[in-house]
Amino acid sequence: MSSVRVPGKVNLALCVAPRRADGYHELVTVFQAVSLHEEITALARQDAEIGLQMTGEGSEELPCDQSNLAVRAARLLRERYSRPDLGVDLRVRKQVPMAGGMAGGSADAAGVLLACSQAWQLGAGSSELSGIAAELGSDVPFLLFGGNAVGTGRGERLRAMPALGRLEWVFALAPRGLSTPSVYQRFDELVERGVLVPNTELSKRSLDALCSGDAAQVAPELRNDLQPAALELYPELAATLEAGLFAGALAAVLCGSGPTCAFLCTDADQADRLAAALATAPEVRGTRRAHGPVPGPEVL
Repeated sequence: MSSVRVPGKVNLALCVAPRRADGYHELVTVFQAVSLHEEITALARQDAEIGLQMTGEGSEELPCDQSNLAVRAARLLRERYSRPDLGVDLRVRKQVPMAGGMAGGSADAAGVLLACSQAWQLGAGSSELSGIAAELGSDVPFLLFGGNAVGTGRGERLRAMPALGRLEWVFALAPRGLSTPSVYQRFDELVERGVLVPNTELSKRSLDALCSGDAAQVAPELRNDLQPAALELYPELAATLEAGLFAGALAAVLCGSGPTCAFLCTDADQADRLAAALATAPEVRGTRRAHGPVPGPEVL
C-alpha cells in the first residue's frame, strides 16, 4: 500500500494567447502550490481491476468510473509500462474545492501516478511520471512539482521558481460551477470582438514580484486573462471579488477558469477575518483558508 498527499494550486498569473489551429491556447502561467491537499492511497490488487472510492470535498458529486481522472491516470500508467495485468484499489480523500479552478482532479491524478508507481513497484522516475502527467492534463505536471513554477505551452512545460515567504489566501467557493471549455470559448469570442487583446508577455519584474513571497509585491501583479470571460458567464462573481476587496483583501483574482475567487491577505489574522466575513456573502457557499507556496507531493 502507498499513500501520498498532493497540494492544490492557485495561478498567480494566467496569460492566455489566441486559440491555435488545434483548438488549444498557448499559456504563460505562474503556479503556486497551496495548503489544501488531496490524500491518495493505492492498494495493489491480485486482479486487473481498478477501483475508486472518494470522500471529502464534493466527492458525492463525482463519478468513480473510468471517466474519473484518477482512474484514467492508473490506466495510463500501467499502459505505458505494458502491464495490463496490474490492478489497484484507490482511495481519495478530497480537500481541494471541486470544479473551482484549483486543480483538485489534477492533484488526484498526480497522486495516483506516484502511489501506483510505488504500489506496483514500477520504479518510475520523475521524468517518466511528468511525461505521463502531461498526457492527462495541463495542470497535472505541476502537481508533481509543487512550490512556485512558470508553466508554458499548455502549462505543462515547467520551470522552477524561488518558493519564498508565505502568502496567506482566502478562497471563496461559488454555489455553482463554470465549464472550462465554455470560459475559453467566451475568451475567444471576446478576442474576436476586440474586447480583449491577448498578450502572454510576463516581464521579469512581474515574475520576480510574483515569486518574492512578499504579499505587497505580489498583489499588484496578480493576473488572470480568463477572468473577463468567466465574469461574463457568471456575473455574480464580480460582486464576490468586490466584497473581498471591500473587506480588506490586498488583491482578488479568479482561480483558473473559475468560479472560485482567491483573495490575497496581509497576514493570517486578516485572512481569518476575511474568511469569516465572506462566508455569509451572496454567491458564496463557503470559504477556505490556505497558505503558499508549499512543497509538492508528500509520501505518507
